[in-house]
Amino acid sequence: MIVNNDGTKPIYMQIAEWVETEILNGNFVSEDKVYSQYQLAEMFNINPATAAKGLSLLVEDHILYKKRGLGMFVTNDALELIRHKRKNQTLKRLIKEIVLESGRLGVSENELISMIKEVAGEETTE
Repeated sequence: MIVNNDGTKPIYMQIAEWVETEILNGNFVSEDKVYSQYQLAEMFNINPATAAKGLSLLVEDHILYKKRGLGMFVTNDALELIRHKRKNQTLKRLIKEIVLESGRLGVSENELISMIKEVAGEETTE
């Protein structure tokens, strides 16, 4: 991941999303220790306080928990919490944008569904 400094999304949020994606991809599983704020800062060339803020977001969302003196660890419910959050926030936002754009372009609901199925079919063959 390359941190995007264009100002559209705060860096600490990008760090939190990156850790979430690592969990979704199976690179961190329940009870695994995740990178420290200092490791993340070095990996992404950012301030450790920024990395800590990203990790704190994940603690607030019950995706990570702190073990005093040992670091941050993945909660047992992390995978489900991330899936639920991204389904109800990210996917709904993207779908809304697609539906609005298809309306502006005069794309029918059936045509849009066909396009989605076509793209989904392409993804399974790659």
